Amino acid sequence: MSHQRIRFATILSDLLLFNGGFALAYVIRYKWQWLRPITFLEPFSDYLGQLLLLDILLIFTFAQVRVWRRKRGEFWVDELSRIVYAVAAGIGLLSMIAFFVQPTPFSRLMYFWAFLAIVTLIGSARLLRRFVLNLLYQRGILADRVLVIGSGEVGRSLIRTLLARPDLGYQAVGYLHDGLSENNIGLGRIPNLGTFADLAKTMAERPKLHTVFIALPGEMHQQISQLLHVCQQHSVKAQVVPDLLQLSMNRVEFNNMGGIPTLAVRDVGINRVQQVAKRLLDLVVILVGSIPALLVMGLIALAIKLDSPGPVIYKAMRVGKNGRSFPMYKFRSMVVDADERKESLKQYNQADGPLFKIKDDPRMTRIGRFIRRLSLDELPQLYNVLLGQMSLVGPRPPLAEEVAAYKPWHKQRLSVIGGITGLWQVSGRSDLTFDELCLLDIYYIENWSLALDIRILLQTIPHSLFGRGAY
Repeated sequence: MSHQRIRFATILSDLLLFNGGFALAYVIRYKWQWLRPITFLEPFSDYLGQLLLLDILLIFTFAQVRVWRRKRGEFWVDELSRIVYAVAAGIGLLSMIAFFVQPTPFSRLMYFWAFLAIVTLIGSARLLRRFVLNLLYQRGILADRVLVIGSGEVGRSLIRTLLARPDLGYQAVGYLHDGLSENNIGLGRIPNLGTFADLAKTMAERPKLHTVFIALPGEMHQQISQLLHVCQQHSVKAQVVPDLLQLSMNRVEFNNMGGIPTLAVRDVGINRVQQVAKRLLDLVVILVGSIPALLVMGLIALAIKLDSPGPVIYKAMRVGKNGRSFPMYKFRSMVVDADERKESLKQYNQADGPLFKIKDDPRMTRIGRFIRRLSLDELPQLYNVLLGQMSLVGPRPPLAEEVAAYKPWHKQRLSVIGGITGLWQVSGRSDLTFDELCLLDIYYIENWSLALDIRILLQTIPHSLFGRGAY
C-alpha cells in the first residue's frame, strides 16, 4: 500500500468517524441525557440533514487546515491540535447556519457532544495509525528509500536522525562521501556507495530512490548545484541540508539584534536544570517500582546462587561522564572465570568496533542466558542510579579498553551520564553496529527532553520482554 492509498483510506475513515461521532453525540444527548435532562425524544432521522451539512463543512475545514497533508516527524499532539481546530471550525460554522435557519430539531448540547466525540474518535484513530506505521517503518515497509551525500558532521547528524526517528518514514539505502579522507568514515550498516561524483550511477542502479539528502560542506557550492541538476534529470526529490559552520541545526541559535539576524553557537547537552529534572524522573520511577523490583531481584539472586558457584553480583569498572570511572553492578550471568577466558574467545567476536559480544557465549550460565535475554541482569544498576553514577536513560557506560579504541567523534557519547537503557536498546540492541550505537547516543544527547526519556522507558519494557537483539 502506497502513502497515497493510506491518505485516501484516512479520508474515508474520517468521513465514517464524522458520522460515528455525531451518532455518539445523539446517544449521549438523548439516550444518556448527560448534563441536562430532556422532556421529549427527537428521532435521529430528523438530524440527518444537519449531519450531511456537517460532513460537507468538516471536509472543507479539514482541507483548509491541511489535516490530511502528510507531515513527517510531526508529533501526535501537534496533529491533534489541527484536528481540534478543524472540527471546532466546522461545528462553529454549523452553529452559525443553525442560528439563522433555526432547524428542527436544534440542540446546542448536541453540537457540543459532537465536537468532543469527533475529536476523540479521530484523535484515537490517528494514534493507532501512528503505531501501525511506526511498526511498518521499523521493518522497512512503506518507508521511502533515501540516499545521503556527505559523511562529515552534517552528514552524520542527518544519519543519526534517520536512525533514531523511524517515524519519519525514511530508510537510508547508503551514503556517498564527500571525497575528504578525514570524513570518509563508516556509518554502521549503511553502506558507502562511493563519492558524490557517483550520484548518477548510484541512482541508475537504485531506480526506486525517493529522496537524495545533500549534506556537503558549505564551500562545495558548485558541486551541490551539479548534484541538484542530476537529481532533477532522474526525477528524484532532492533536499539540501544547510552546513552552518559544520554544525547541526540544533547547535545553532537564531537571534534578532535590532533587525540584524545573527547566528550563535550554543552548547549541546543536558544543562543543570535539565539534569535536575532528569534526576527527579529517575528517583520517582525507582520509588514507584522499588517493591516489584526488589521482589524480582530477590528471586534472581536465589536462582543464580542455586545455578552455579560464585557471587551473585558482578562488579566491573566502567567509564562514565567525562571519562570518570566507577564500579557498575550487574547480576552475574557468566561463570566466575569469564574475564580470564575472554582473550581466548576474541576470534569468535560478533560485534564490530571496540565491542565484544558472542551470541552463544560459552561462558554463559543457564540462568545467565535467561536474565540476559530479558535484560534482568541490569537491575542492580538501580543502585548506581541511586548513587548518581548512572541514570535510567542514557548512553551505555563502556569499558576503559573500549574507550581506548574510540575514534574522536565516538567520544561525544561520554559527555553525559550513562544509562541503563537508551535509544540503542529500543532500536535494535545488540543487532546494531557500534557506529550506529554511537550515532543514536549522540542524537539522544543533542535532542534530550523529559518526554524522550519517558518514551524510551516505555519502549524498553516490550523490547526487554521480547528480548530482540539481546545477548
